Amino acid sequence: MSRPDHEPVTAPAGASSPSAPKASFWLRELPYLTILALAIFGIVYTSYSKQPIVGYWEFLAPVICAACIVSGWPRASDKEARLRLIWTQLLHWLAFLVAMNLVLFASVQQLMSANATGLVILMLLALGTCTAGVHIVVWQICLVGVVMALGVPGIAWMQQSALLLGAATLLVLGIGLAFWRRRMGRSGRHAEQ
Repeated sequence: MSRPDHEPVTAPAGASSPSAPKASFWLRELPYLTILALAIFGIVYTSYSKQPIVGYWEFLAPVICAACIVSGWPRASDKEARLRLIWTQLLHWLAFLVAMNLVLFASVQQLMSANATGLVILMLLALGTCTAGVHIVVWQICLVGVVMALGVPGIAWMQQSALLLGAATLLVLGIGLAFWRRRMGRSGRHAEQ
């Protein structure tokens, strides 16, 4: 017989299981992680193809604009604040798209290589992303902008250091092969005994 002072404790209505907060966190962060993944893909592709992917960055700008509007929406207290959020983000990203396309003018292209053009466009997109995150006070958007900005010197370094990276890769593979052969030789001797 159970005593009344030891009744089973039940969870309050609306309480979730311990795994739900983790799922909720990843669901909340999914838009930022998606943008970050798209940005990293663009950085890696630009680095290895050594060609500007202007269309990709122009596609990514409206995607980031939409993410900024969605991220800033809960902070907008009324209809007027929401309309201001929409218009300021649309104008912000329109200005950066115009700046990105100015880089593509023939007179500008005569002064820049294809690699430099891609890096300049990526830097403009990074600057636009970071400043948009500052304006809507969302650190995740700022972080994506910082990662994109860090991609610019990373791409430049990788393009200049391709020979060095290739030699280092061959060195590591050679050392790994030597250790593997040595280990295989020892295991073969142990099997014979």
